Amino acid sequence: MMKARIAYLVCAAALLAVGLGAAPPAGAGAFPRAHVVLPGESIQRAVDAAGPGDTVFLAPGTYHESVKVTTPGITLRGSGESTVIEPGTTKAANSCAEGGNGICVVGTKDHDVKGVTVASLTVTGFARTGVFGMATDGLTVRNVTAVKNGVWGIAAERSVRSVFRMNTARDNGDAGLFLANTIKEEAGAADTEGTLVEHNRLEDNRIGITVRRLRNLTVAENHLTGNCAGVFVVGDENKPKAGAMTLRGNHIARNNKSCPKTARLDALQGSGIVLTGAEDTLVTHNRITGNVGTSPMSGGIVLFKSFVGTTSERNRITGNVLEGNAPADLVNADTGTGNTFDGNHCRASRPAGMC
Repeated sequence: MMKARIAYLVCAAALLAVGLGAAPPAGAGAFPRAHVVLPGESIQRAVDAAGPGDTVFLAPGTYHESVKVTTPGITLRGSGESTVIEPGTTKAANSCAEGGNGICVVGTKDHDVKGVTVASLTVTGFARTGVFGMATDGLTVRNVTAVKNGVWGIAAERSVRSVFRMNTARDNGDAGLFLANTIKEEAGAADTEGTLVEHNRLEDNRIGITVRRLRNLTVAENHLTGNCAGVFVVGDENKPKAGAMTLRGNHIARNNKSCPKTARLDALQGSGIVLTGAEDTLVTHNRITGNVGTSPMSGGIVLFKSFVGTTSERNRITGNVLEGNAPADLVNADTGTGNTFDGNHCRASRPAGMC
């Protein structure tokens, strides 16, 4: 045990010496510290002891607990997929565990928690969400594998300037990656101030990526397959509307799992990209193939009125490659104005003439 601890301390010191991670926030100590956790030890205790700029390293192994992060500027980093966080067997010790979540990064109503990174670990088996961020600014989640969580693999609400990069979310009950303004009240779409979702793998979830009531973000170069729907952009009657985002360079193939109807959403199957109640969104240079289903929202790229009947407007669908999607590669089932389809490589559309 002592030899293992020394080895990981040496590793941690070396990583910090070469400058991994962001620079410490203003006001942090001159020398960021490394806190090393071994299997059987408490991650939460190390996180609570960490200050802004510090890194908590998790050795390979399985940890049975939920972890709540409220300190700005810290990094929680595992050793790759071999670092596994699962639900604890004892009574819940914090609100993250009580909510059925694995890792929670949480600010307050008045103050976002800034500059937190969660990286290089697996989180699995939680009743609700693997990694959950609320009221965050500059949250980074990268190289995280979120598997078989009850609702969402990775989720964030009331958050700005987030980065979700090179994660894998698989076999989660709802969305692999879920981003929203807020889930507890009605409100207009929030400006994410440039949130970036890129190079993630979303597989065998209900929905690969859900973007709900948000504006000003980019979803780029992700791989989505085996879900009921690939990318779902959700708006409604609230103002401002969802939209003003870019969906670019994603590979979306065979999202043909069948998911039953819910109280707020029709049955899903065979949907590549769906826009409902969205405006001013650019959908470009995506490759969308083999998405086949019998849902009202089935097809390669689909514009559809929202659950409450709000139309999509001024969206531009351009330069995409679509093959083998059914009932069609492009489907415009919306009555909104200003939506354009141009320069796409496809064979069939509804209505005809958009290819």
